[in-house]
Amino acid sequence: MNHSARAMSLIQRQVLNHRSRPISRPIQMPCDVFINHRGTDTKRTVASLLYDHLSRMNLRPFLDSKNMKPGDKLFEKIDAAVKDCKVGVTVFSPRYCESYFCLHELALLMETKKKIIPLFCDIKPSQLRVLDTGSIPEMAVKRFNAALEEAKFTVGVTFDSVKGNWSEVVTSVEDIVIDSLIEVQEEEQLRRRSTGISFPKVAHASPIVRQY
Repeated sequence: MNHSARAMSLIQRQVLNHRSRPISRPIQMPCDVFINHRGTDTKRTVASLLYDHLSRMNLRPFLDSKNMKPGDKLFEKIDAAVKDCKVGVTVFSPRYCESYFCLHELALLMETKKKIIPLFCDIKPSQLRVLDTGSIPEMAVKRFNAALEEAKFTVGVTFDSVKGNWSEVVTSVEDIVIDSLIEVQEEEQLRRRSTGISFPKVAHASPIVRQY
């Protein structure tokens, strides 16, 4: 089954699940995919491309520059999107660890046990670390480094922007996202039937990455 067919199957399931719930007032649907990225590195490249690809598949990605509007409170809007999403795509880039917001989003994704798909763009997992310059509270530094360590040991995709093709890597990540969304939804349905509790689990794995 190609990714278009898989995406359509996922959308049909979401519609059926939504219709089965009693509706008393209009509901704003939560995002399917939270795109965690450093804007100065990747907003105009992989982040925007991935957002557009997923939107064309009728999925609901969250990208700060696309989903936020004047007047929105940053932490309130972003934290809600992270907590509501099913899957997170984390685009690691050379200046990623300089951003408090990027690190906060990553830590929250890990703490809420979301399924994470790391994309290491022009950076190796071993290079990810928070430098304690004194500008970030010590507890936050520990929190962020713990999240980075967990991300390093999650299977991801590596990309060299000099040698690689943006379209190819975005399509590859898109396929992984769709498979992950279906997997998370099936896990939720299984837990709902067996225990009545629906909390997606984060997948842990060895630090193995696929090259694109």
